[in-house]
Amino acid sequence: MSKETILILDKDFHTQWTLKTILESEKYIVLAVDTIERALTNFQEFEVSGFITEKRIDHTNIYEIIQELKKSFPELYVMMLTDENFKEKEYEKIMSAGIDDLFLKPFSIERILIHLQKGLRHRKVLLQKKRLEQRLSEIKTNRTNRNVREVVLGRDNLSQKNDSP
Repeated sequence: MSKETILILDKDFHTQWTLKTILESEKYIVLAVDTIERALTNFQEFEVSGFITEKRIDHTNIYEIIQELKKSFPELYVMMLTDENFKEKEYEKIMSAGIDDLFLKPFSIERILIHLQKGLRHRKVLLQKKRLEQRLSEIKTNRTNRNVREVVLGRDNLSQKNDSP
């Protein structure tokens, strides 16, 4: 089984260290960064399976960044950590941005692991579905091409029979 890469984006060193230590002990490859720029660079350089981020990073709208990431990587599992309580409207905004799970700090490591494992299993299903759909599309294309060739060859055979004395 290949190791999955988890990217942590959090300004708090203690949170980064805690998550990195726990996730590495669970055999994940962990990248921990504290700026959005470094996180985006990691998305270009690595196949990131899971993304754990803080809500407030560099005074940037993290929702828009997550929406863009989800456009490029629709199967990406995204978990958000925060120390803020939300009203219903803010919660809806967060979840509609493409965030799969939301945890308030301080968080339970056990719950983080359970949700991460569940999210990564779901990601694998999405990737498998995508591969199967691509394969099905290839099969349909090949079958259509074969049918066209048979029709064309069949016409050629008929015209050759009609042309012969």
